[in-house]
Amino acid sequence: MPRSLWTGSLSFGLVNVPVAMFSGVSDQDLHFRQLHAKDHTPVETHRFCAEEDEEVPYDEIANGYDTDDGEMVILTDAELAAAAPHRSRTIDIEAFVDLVDVDPISFDHPYVLVPSGEAEGVQRAYRLLVEVMGRTERAALGRVVMRTKEYLALIRARSDRLVLTTMLWHDEVRPTGPIPSPTKKDKPAKKQVDAAIELIETFSCDWDPSRYEDSFQKRLRKIVQKKSKGQTIEVADADDEQPAPVPDLMAALERSLEEAKSR
Repeated sequence: MPRSLWTGSLSFGLVNVPVAMFSGVSDQDLHFRQLHAKDHTPVETHRFCAEEDEEVPYDEIANGYDTDDGEMVILTDAELAAAAPHRSRTIDIEAFVDLVDVDPISFDHPYVLVPSGEAEGVQRAYRLLVEVMGRTERAALGRVVMRTKEYLALIRARSDRLVLTTMLWHDEVRPTGPIPSPTKKDKPAKKQVDAAIELIETFSCDWDPSRYEDSFQKRLRKIVQKKSKGQTIEVADADDEQPAPVPDLMAALERSLEEAKSR
């Protein structure tokens, strides 16, 4: 049974629903410890003063911030704490938005909210929010404080539950303006566009996340299993060669379409 990461309440007007928050993802990464290769002793991290070449105790470490003017501003832990958000245990719903209007680029981390307690009033209020947001296809926006950080949160109905996704703030999403864009002088011909659309339609299918797996993790687990049995791991040469540019775009589209249809 997973453990809740946060408990509090979800507030919608005068409706207050006690909830518990669980992580919506499961960590499937393999975690390795850093060891000294010679004797397999664990490696420890120590902080040293670059000028005195001496280890610095944790309570003597300050916080320095480089300003745009090249100055260094020193802040104590207490001064940093002055900016910390109020430790609220309430997620206040501030607004409702159409889910289709939210750009997925702003999504950060998913969580699941469940009613905290078996009281009839709590369960009824929770089910009301699930049903209303499911029917309207709208999502709620609010703020949640976890640890020492405040997050913008989007709450929506999914699988008869409320799912909360922390969001990136608007200024955290990098604007595309400064990033180089393709030239517009070579506009594709209608024949090329039609062929590309047909190719996309050939590859189209219903969304089924179970069809896709992390092949890197699968290969890594096989390597760990082989090494544990004393087997030799064959290391292939790195292939950094880039594919050659397409000399004839229309010919490449037609050939891709033929191969896709044959499959």
